[in-house]
Amino acid sequence: MGEFGTGGVVPVRRGVGAVGAVAAAAVVLLAGCGSQVAGAGGGPSVAGSGSAGPCGVASASPGPVAKDGVRITAASAACAEYEVTNPGAEAADVTVVFGRSGAAGGVLGNETRTVRDLAPGATGKGRVELDGKGSVLTVVKVRSVPSAEASRPDGPCPASGVRVSADDGDAAMGLRVVGLHLRNCGTATVNLNGYPDLQLLDVGHRPVDGVRLLHGGAQIASGTGADDPPRPLALKPGEGARSTLAWRNTTEAGAGDAVNAPYVRVRVMPGAAPVTVVPELDLGTTGRLGVGAWVREDGQPPATRPPAG
Repeated sequence: MGEFGTGGVVPVRRGVGAVGAVAAAAVVLLAGCGSQVAGAGGGPSVAGSGSAGPCGVASASPGPVAKDGVRITAASAACAEYEVTNPGAEAADVTVVFGRSGAAGGVLGNETRTVRDLAPGATGKGRVELDGKGSVLTVVKVRSVPSAEASRPDGPCPASGVRVSADDGDAAMGLRVVGLHLRNCGTATVNLNGYPDLQLLDVGHRPVDGVRLLHGGAQIASGTGADDPPRPLALKPGEGARSTLAWRNTTEAGAGDAVNAPYVRVRVMPGAAPVTVVPELDLGTTGRLGVGAWVREDGQPPATRPPAG
């Protein structure tokens, strides 16, 4: 199934977790506002007027906003419909992570939907299938990036001639490692020598200060893959490179507030056009991020990280 924004159909990325049997009565929870709607016997309904559709009766009123411009507008045991509004001043790719669980509890997994090229003030609509069995649906996270800077590994080749993406990463014992991947999708050779130029942004897209960007990962942990020295790379069309981000999410008492930077604006080299990825940096109070030099990467990069996983 695809989602429709002004930019057309966007493939659905399934979240982790198997979707098992759920209770017969579906409940839709509007996360972040404390409201929920539930129907009797046949699944949920939404207050308001309008004709019933496959996802219930659509609400005629604006209703509460779940999170950051996302609103569930109709629901039934089969599906739920939602709206995403872009409150910003530029076109954005907006990704919503919905959490699914049974009516009696128990996590069933996540569903991720993206509406691309959503104009300022515009509203895009989408739908989440509930398998005809019903479930609790919550809005877990909403992430947005300027469409002009969006990472689209499967989209058309950007004017820069390179695609940049972040993978799903690995986490163990408080250590986080995420790969940045670059692919030359153009017709000219791309020359690299050094480290990506990074800017960390908070949930409000404001620059994050006070974090040291360290060349290599040795000061974070050994064996992260971020310690290869920089060397000249000449990437022919179709060839790729990788940089590694490494950090710890340790939080120490009295060390200040924990730092979270969902967004990272990446420039392949100083002066290059930026691409914004969403590695969800949870840096704790460490104040450090290890950044590996670009190294050659054979084959296609691993699965990319959902912008709001």
